[in-house]
Formats: sequence, C-alpha cells, structure tokens
Amino acid sequence: MPRFAANLSTMYTEHKFLDRFAAAARDGFKAVEFLFPYEFAPGTLAELLSANGLIQVLFNAPPGDFKAGERGCTALPGRETEFRKGFLRALEYARVLNCPRVHAMAGLVASGADRARMRDTYVANLAWAAEQAQAEGVDVLIEPIAVRNIPGYFLNLQQEAHDLIAEIGKPNLKVQMDLFHCQVAEGDLAIKIRKYLGDPKQSRVGHMQIAGVPERYEPSFGEVNYDYLFDLIDDLGYEGWMGCEYTPRAGTSEGLDWFRKRLPA
Repeated sequence: MPRFAANLSTMYTEHKFLDRFAAAARDGFKAVEFLFPYEFAPGTLAELLSANGLIQVLFNAPPGDFKAGERGCTALPGRETEFRKGFLRALEYARVLNCPRVHAMAGLVASGADRARMRDTYVANLAWAAEQAQAEGVDVLIEPIAVRNIPGYFLNLQQEAHDLIAEIGKPNLKVQMDLFHCQVAEGDLAIKIRKYLGDPKQSRVGHMQIAGVPERYEPSFGEVNYDYLFDLIDDLGYEGWMGCEYTPRAGTSEGLDWFRKRLPA
C-alpha cells in the first residue's frame, strides 16, 4: 500500500497550523509534509512531530516573496545569492526535523525573459544545492507544475524534469511527481507512472503527490481512478511517500474514507 503523508498546508485548515499535527495523527497519518516551515522555530515543529509520532517527509525551500506571487527563484538569473542563502536555511530546518527531502521551486518566467539563461541558472543552482544537500543526506526535488495552476511556471512536464536531472548527474537530485499536475498538463498517467517508476532501484522519482482532478479535491473525487493507480504503484514497487496535497471539499477528517479503507486492519 502506498504510504500517505498529510499535507498540512492544504489539509486540516479548520485547525490552526500547529494543531494540524495532532489532527493528522488522530486520523491515522504517520507522516506529514507542508509548503514552508519558516514561520516557526524548527525546534517547535520537531517537538510536535515527536509528540504525535509523525515524521516529516518534505517541505519547500524559501520561494522568494510568496505572498506577492513569487513561486521560487531557483531559475531566476540575478537571484543566485538569495536562492543559495535560502537553501542553506532549508537544510538547517531539514537537519532539525530529520526531513530527507527539500523541494526547490523553479520560479516564474517573466515577460520577455531569456529561457535559455534561466535554464542555465536553474542547472547551476540545482547542482550546487544537490552538493550541499548530499552531505546532509537530503534529496533535492524539482516538480513539474501545470500551467493552468501556476501560469508562467518554468518547469511543466515530467520529461523536462528527468532530462534536467540526467544532465546534472547528481544522485540526490530527484523528481517530485505530482499526479494532479501530471494529469492536468499531460494526462496518460498510468503510462507515465510505468515509465518513470519502472525499476524502483533506477527510478529518479523521489516523492509523489496526489489530488483529485480537476478541482483538486480528495483523490476519490474526480476523473482519475486513483484506486487503479495505487495498485499499479504498489505493483511497481514504489516505496516512497505520497503527499496528499489536496483541498478537502468539507472537513478534512470527514473526507478521508478513501484513506481509511487503505489503513492496515
């Protein structure tokens, strides 16, 4: 059975953020992810993880001015110092939270931007970040995101991400395969899962995420047959985590029938 991690940025929003850890644990989750930890001291978050028997599986490096609409700066020329300072801060949190993955958001393509220069910046920053993270035992993740959801995002397609990783050649640089974004941007999910998971010992997929399509509700709601995909992912031997980055239609706990039926008896 896939191992599911509650995304505390999108789930349990009926609770204050620091109360979401306990809520997720009560519902049977053993792991959590979220967008950003930087509003809170790492020790505070580590205590909540420990108190609730949870592990942290993923968070994002600082994304620039998120409230102003920025979605990362890894690929933005002229922002290299900001990116690298922020990524080192992320590694400090990863160390305290014992979190093995950090997602580096690429950023938005501005009107008239030179995409070739952006790609060069992206490659250089990712290579540097992977080197820094390797010493900490941390994987650096990149995520293709559908244009419908983040217009102008630099990285959109699964193959683009895999090509970049192959070019950079760092063993701890991996793909965050969000099946919601993959379906919206490309479709053909089962074929892509077979292609990119393939032999789990060779796969460069370091983390997966799910949500119903098209509304981004629970995976049990919408056009994607997740029961089929979960069985396929099991058959392929994927042993990583699957983040539940969706927006509950009503209360979070009330919408977890899809999850409860997959809990061990």
